[in-house]
Amino acid sequence: MSAVQCPCGNDAEFDRCCGPLIRGEASAETAEQLMRSRYSAYATGAVDYILQTHDPATAGDVDRDATEAWSKSAEWLGLEIVATEAGGPDDDEGVVEFVARYRLRGADAAHHERAQFRRCDGRWVFVDGALVKPKTVVRDAPKIGRNDPCPCGSGAKYKRCCGR
Repeated sequence: MSAVQCPCGNDAEFDRCCGPLIRGEASAETAEQLMRSRYSAYATGAVDYILQTHDPATAGDVDRDATEAWSKSAEWLGLEIVATEAGGPDDDEGVVEFVARYRLRGADAAHHERAQFRRCDGRWVFVDGALVKPKTVVRDAPKIGRNDPCPCGSGAKYKRCCGR
């Protein structure tokens, strides 16, 4: 049987990366490691692990059915860790900014979040996350109106030339 690459994006086999965490054979040493294993749990349908690694103070707010539906209906395409703040082996809190890419009903999507983690009884748990809004695009040049002269220099109105 061939080795399966870990969905989290680390260059390792699932059974040597996130697999032991999801199976309960090991615990995450960092907030990023927990984030990666939670992504792998979504990708492999391990919903119980997602719930077990949620902060006990707010775990009751998690909709198990919705979590399972999203996990199983999406095709998970990859995880990108954008940034981390603290969350190391000697820390008690940390933040991991990530982008989880997936395909749902044929449409590609990206979930960009800043997730907060903390230690609870010696193990890392997910506390909460905030979606990261896309940056606003600012034009370098003024907007061309439909009735303005075309910038190509033809002398025609933009709507009759390059604006078609």
